[in-house]
Amino acid sequence: MGKKTPLTVLFSTLLLSLGGLIVGPTLPARSAPAPVKIMPLGDSITGSPGCWRALLWNQLQRAGHTDIDFVGTLPPQGCAVAHDGDNEGHGGILATNMAAQNQLPPWLKATRPDIVIMHLGTNDVWSNRTATQILSAFSTLVDQMRDSNPRMKIFVAKIIPVEPSSCPECAARTVTFNDAVPAWARSRTTSASPIKVVDQWTGWKASTDTSDGVHPNDSGIRKMADRWFSALDPELSGTVPTDEPTQEPTEEPTPTPSEPERNCTADYSLGNQWPSGFQASIKVKNAGNEAISGWKVGFTFQNGQKITQSWNGTVTQSGAKVTITNA
Repeated sequence: MGKKTPLTVLFSTLLLSLGGLIVGPTLPARSAPAPVKIMPLGDSITGSPGCWRALLWNQLQRAGHTDIDFVGTLPPQGCAVAHDGDNEGHGGILATNMAAQNQLPPWLKATRPDIVIMHLGTNDVWSNRTATQILSAFSTLVDQMRDSNPRMKIFVAKIIPVEPSSCPECAARTVTFNDAVPAWARSRTTSASPIKVVDQWTGWKASTDTSDGVHPNDSGIRKMADRWFSALDPELSGTVPTDEPTQEPTEEPTPTPSEPERNCTADYSLGNQWPSGFQASIKVKNAGNEAISGWKVGFTFQNGQKITQSWNGTVTQSGAKVTITNA
């Protein structure tokens, strides 16, 4: 109980290219636009084998984003799925060491990315670096990214659970770090080089989504790929969510638990909004003393909204009426 269920509405643009026959003088050939370079940056969760990168690459291709190039100084590292495997996933690396030792600038110089997607900090948490120390290192890395490209788009993850058997304190440290990430991102974002937070934490269970309390298993890599895709697809489509709403918020429905006698409550809150959609969360809470084995929330949208993706709940929608049950 008490887990958030992000409901994300996504729209993508279909681009059609029409060819024709030109009769007359030969026109100068136009060079194809340069691909958008995306650097996956992190530690072994990103690098070895980093199969979420393979799933993400193919999701983006299927969505029509064929003008992209994953970049990095490291080659594919073992995932047996066809994809562009270049990356900067360095096993065992700490963000604090990466910043202190100026390891990132040569990688940026060699690859010149337009976008960085960064899942970093796991080894710092494991090594008992504080959230303040890690985010100070992040600030150094962001400065280096912007030195490489003043219009760098930066996506920073709330990291997946860190719960190895050898580190009972890591779970709480991870929560502390993740809780500090959004405020840091807001303080460092700019209009030219925005920083977006991608929630790779909510809805994860180390026991079922990782193989060892740290590295994602098959279930985990699918979650990682899906959440990176939800962040990158609008960016590449030109409909980028912003921290400030670009339109008037829609009227918030009032969720009503379907079993009030069991004394549950449900809170609805809006997250990011962009011209073609928005993200919202519903938190279901059991206010009683007795355990319950399931829940159901129903509400009605007022303006024709449609849910296209969800986590941690099973959604059915008929017209404006929405019902969500526990996954």
